[in-house]
Amino acid sequence: MESFASRARNEIAQRSLQKDCCVRAAAYGIACFAKYFDAKGLVLQTEQHGTVLTAQELFARCGIQGEILEKQRPSGILYEFNIRAPEQAARMHELFGTTGSETSLQIDPRLIRCQTCVSAYIGAAFLCSGTVIDPQKEYNLEFLTSRTNLARDFEALLAEHEFAPHRTRRNGVNLIYVKNSANLERLLRFMGASNAAEEIRTRKAFKQVRNQTNRQTNCDTANLGKTARANAQTIKAIRYLNEQHELEKLPDVLQEAAAKRMQYPDLSLTALCGCFEPPVSKSGLSHRMKKLEALAETLRKNLEQETANE
Repeated sequence: MESFASRARNEIAQRSLQKDCCVRAAAYGIACFAKYFDAKGLVLQTEQHGTVLTAQELFARCGIQGEILEKQRPSGILYEFNIRAPEQAARMHELFGTTGSETSLQIDPRLIRCQTCVSAYIGAAFLCSGTVIDPQKEYNLEFLTSRTNLARDFEALLAEHEFAPHRTRRNGVNLIYVKNSANLERLLRFMGASNAAEEIRTRKAFKQVRNQTNRQTNCDTANLGKTARANAQTIKAIRYLNEQHELEKLPDVLQEAAAKRMQYPDLSLTALCGCFEPPVSKSGLSHRMKKLEALAETLRKNLEQETANE
């Protein structure tokens, strides 16, 4: 079964870019987050076949030809897109205004001219080095790069568009990530993965309903436990009064309350109120039940005292 991350990548890969500046920005994103981007050319390696096809198409639209290779590994096929031919590598560097011999790679804002350029660049970065965890488990989308200055610039780019990114290092590699579900949803939509974003929104809504239902169930269970304990205490008092032949001596309202409780031992106090004709208030019935319990407790103590004095 295709993973959530793969579905998101496929959506981004299939995105149609119309303007030349946006196509160049996407190709630039591929170059920045490829495995190698230097004077010799470019090498992108990935397990996603769609990613290398997208990279090849983007550079072709910029007039630069690259090749795709497949490398067999025990874990599966590794796809490679590369631009190694000297004349093609030269065209690539001319397109980006680079030489490949720069001491550090940083984002050139001149290559990202409009909002669609920004989304195309970020989307291409995700194709090369990004992943997103299945939202059923947790909310987390991340980008990896070994280039520290690029990581700083990329974090700033995401922050500029209010995606609230964070940056850290893991095993010597720079990690830029977004964890907030709302920002993650927005970022996926911004990159062109609208279906993936909608899936997150739907699952988040489902989680909220499920959590609310669980909280209500837990609350209901707790209330049932409290009701059962309260009813048992009252019934115990009524039985004691009856055994001591004191129940029949009580006022009619208390005898009626005792009779209804014994008739409906499992009903909550609120439900029991409706069994009277006319119905009584919850506070009034609660007072009667507490009165029965208090009378039983007083009677018990008096009898114990009399027994002790004999």
